[in-house]
Amino acid sequence: MVDNLFADVPAALADERLDALIETPALRLERIVSTGHATPPGEWYDQERDEWVVVLRGSAGLRFEGESEPRVMRPGDYVLIPAHRRHRVEWTDTYEPTVWLALHYSSGAGTPSGGLRR
Repeated sequence: MVDNLFADVPAALADERLDALIETPALRLERIVSTGHATPPGEWYDQERDEWVVVLRGSAGLRFEGESEPRVMRPGDYVLIPAHRRHRVEWTDTYEPTVWLALHYSSGAGTPSGGLRR
């Protein structure tokens, strides 16, 4: 079976959409679709696992605790979020859906490279 990361991407959603693509005890790969969503004021994500996330379409502002400004992410931009590194989504694109790919994994499962390998 062949599927597509951009299939069934709605133009508007009441809540962010998370679709698990692969899930094992060691990792979870998910597609996230945001349409103008943001983390509620005063809330922070504090996850048990490391997360590598890339924006495939749209844009977003990702802010880490202790940083005054969000990091603007556009298609192709990715970041590694270590476990327990508090962060939040300040904003996502309101003109087009933002499509993310997020890999959640335990550090013992191996650490993705900070750069691309061929």
